[in-house]
Amino acid sequence: MLQIARRRRFGRGEVVFHRDDPADSLHLIVKGRFAVRITTPLGDTALLAVHGPGEAFGELALLSSEGRRSATVAALEEGETRSIYRDDFARLQRRYPGVNSVLVALLAEQVRRMDERIIEAHYVDADTRVRRRLLELARLYGRDQETEVTIPLTQEELAEMAGTSRATVNRVLREEEKRGVIELRRGKTRLLDIPQLGKRIR
Repeated sequence: MLQIARRRRFGRGEVVFHRDDPADSLHLIVKGRFAVRITTPLGDTALLAVHGPGEAFGELALLSSEGRRSATVAALEEGETRSIYRDDFARLQRRYPGVNSVLVALLAEQVRRMDERIIEAHYVDADTRVRRRLLELARLYGRDQETEVTIPLTQEELAEMAGTSRATVNRVLREEEKRGVIELRRGKTRLLDIPQLGKRIR
């Protein structure tokens, strides 16, 4: 698959594709983080997820010739992907049917994440969802670091990801700051004790 992939670079804030654009390619992330956003029926923008190196987005584009993008994806920082176009992938499938297993694995991971979010929305309280998003982002931005990690997202963006209000996020963050687990900074959150945060959501 990497042999047919095309290298693409994106600057900070650059849009990879908009919602409802024709879907023609899968993106494998090599460098940087990418935000997945949608516009709600009320006209608000919601941040659904942030993806980083080793992850992918746009998987459904390889399945249908008439598909449309379901969300807008933009680079949060300088980034790079390997894009695999549907027509190129179709030719590869004919030569190597085994590549289907890669696509199935990517789609299965996407479904798993969606299932987890649906269950969370119905059965997990907002405070726990905020802490879970912090831990997910700590892994994404910290990679191999186990203690201090800086998450360069605003409280409003954290609220969108957790499916709650900014006021709730602010309260949870203030509580964690009093415990010495995090440090609040302008437009970002610094996690000082990731293991301690993890103990309260298990």
